[in-house]
Amino acid sequence: MSALVPSVLLSLVSAIAYASGAILQERVATATPDRPYAPLRHGVWWAAVALNGLGAVLHVAALAYGPLSLVQPLGALTIVFAPPLAALFVGRDAGRTAWRGVATTTVGLAGLLALTGSSDAHSLDGVERVILAAATLAGVGLVFLAAQLARRPAARSLLLAGGAGAAFGIGSVFTKTVAVDWTSSGATVQLSSLLIIGALAALGLLLSQASYRGAGLAAPLAAVTVVNPVVAAAVGITLFDEGFRYGLPGTVLALGAGALTVGGLILLTSEPRAERGTCSEADSTGPQVGEGVDVGSVTGPRAHLEVEMRSRAVAGGS
Repeated sequence: MSALVPSVLLSLVSAIAYASGAILQERVATATPDRPYAPLRHGVWWAAVALNGLGAVLHVAALAYGPLSLVQPLGALTIVFAPPLAALFVGRDAGRTAWRGVATTTVGLAGLLALTGSSDAHSLDGVERVILAAATLAGVGLVFLAAQLARRPAARSLLLAGGAGAAFGIGSVFTKTVAVDWTSSGATVQLSSLLIIGALAALGLLLSQASYRGAGLAAPLAAVTVVNPVVAAAVGITLFDEGFRYGLPGTVLALGAGALTVGGLILLTSEPRAERGTCSEADSTGPQVGEGVDVGSVTGPRAHLEVEMRSRAVAGGS
């Protein structure tokens, strides 16, 4: 059996775990808007952390069998699995646009899978690891600062999600390096690489959690899903000498399959915007004509000023 087969199977299950964790993260972000990064007292958040941890373990196992240029694009299946899982477990129906996005992304990933070639195991030397880690932390830090300066919540969310995707992608590069070191030199693995993997995983988790605050599920998840494989596959091709079958024609076809995958992800992110533009039955129960709105201070140990909107009928009260 080809080593690509277990790599693909492990990637599929890993994507399901990541998608389930993302759904829980988005629900926690909605329930705890004042704690964007780590709502430690929320039990559902720890369930999301456990699912992300399971996805990471399976992802590591997939990287042990397959190349970065294959395993990372398969991670885009996370957003493919998210709409049906959300519909099944939290009752969030996916519209026609979302299902077209699922189909388009699946076709693009199938093309990448068919064109991915096998390659010899490669690792990074000490200097390359230091440079890559420093560049990643600096880049993610700049993205984080840009997100704090962003005025629009959507832009802030996408910046944080992009930073999370970059952290996850480079974390996969170091994971691949550790896996190669393990198989080539027995149990001798550099502790520094393991520490970098842990730091990047924690950084990606915190940034992805914050990206869901006020932005829904699809757009932040799509940004993480796209940036992650693009960053990791770029490193795999440039530093690990990974590539595609059939030479230049195969590379061109792979780029087309990648563009198809990105197009599918864009379709997946466009559906929630349409849904947010419609009024639900629950929204229609807010203040109507003939009702007034009072603004009063909120009691409690808050460091910042908040207001609470209290609706009451005009008739019968002053």
